[in-house]
Amino acid sequence: MLTKTQLIKLLGEHQQPTYRAAQILDWIYQKRVQSWEEMSNLPPALRQALAAEYPLRPLTHTLTKGSADTTRKFLLQLPDERYIETVLIPASPALYGEKSDRHTLCVSSQVGCAYGCKFCASGLDGFTRNLKASEIISQIILAEELSGEKVNNLVFMGMGEPLANFTNLTQALEIITSDWGLHIGARRITVSTSGLVPQIKKLALLPQQIRLAISLHGPDDETREKIMPVNQKYPVAELFEALRIWNANKKQKITLEYILIDGINATPQHAEILAKRARSINAKVNLIPYNTVEGLPWVRPSDDHCKRFRNILTKHQVSATLRLEKGHDIDAACGQLRLKKEKENRS
Repeated sequence: MLTKTQLIKLLGEHQQPTYRAAQILDWIYQKRVQSWEEMSNLPPALRQALAAEYPLRPLTHTLTKGSADTTRKFLLQLPDERYIETVLIPASPALYGEKSDRHTLCVSSQVGCAYGCKFCASGLDGFTRNLKASEIISQIILAEELSGEKVNNLVFMGMGEPLANFTNLTQALEIITSDWGLHIGARRITVSTSGLVPQIKKLALLPQQIRLAISLHGPDDETREKIMPVNQKYPVAELFEALRIWNANKKQKITLEYILIDGINATPQHAEILAKRARSINAKVNLIPYNTVEGLPWVRPSDDHCKRFRNILTKHQVSATLRLEKGHDIDAACGQLRLKKEKENRS
């Protein structure tokens, strides 16, 4: 899928007037047609040429786990027969009320992941490739069609490192936020990164007021390197310098994502250091008890242990939430469902 500017340029190469761009975008994002042939006001030759180069439905639905009133995970197949996952998360009644229409989609940006975060299933089978912008956008369109719900919040926290796919990510963000595209407000979009410092600085300069989440998981270099190999290239001090640049260009608070792993990063001393780090950039902290992944050795702390950790942060006036995450029973940790399917196909 192309941006409006790219589409106008392409139409020029086909000797077509620029107004065709608005027609095509209306068919794709408003009428949600599933084939170029349905675009009845386009010349047949143009429809045929575009269909050969730009498939409207590059993803195929394979499996859904979960139900309409819970978190649902969709397993989607790509044209090269690899798999990705996207997860639809309904609003929590405790936070948003029983009748909230808030639906958050957790979007993937790569097939697999090269960054090897020690708690994550996404990279267990290695990195295959970046997703195209069309494959990112199609996750949103398919999730809405499969669920019958309007997606109004996005988090790039699925498979892959979004900022390692920077060009396709930013193209997708333009389509997602534009009034000619999916028209989802930038403030309702969160991009999560393991801490790619140069790309954080570049993302800070984009006009869209998107939100940023950092997979921190360790408040100091010694702890973080046990969990996040990327810390060897971009240590904590460099990361937080980039986050200060972000703060200078964006209005929304940064969120520090922190998975609590028993015996690794969940002591009171870790909480004290984390509180200091968070306060230095006026960040929020999202605490997540470890979600068990088959094949990984980490252990989830008790709920009481997690609450004590959170209370240390709040004692230091840090905004901290403890997320008893949804999706425990549907292999919702990033990459688990995809790994199972690809192992089945290889056996």
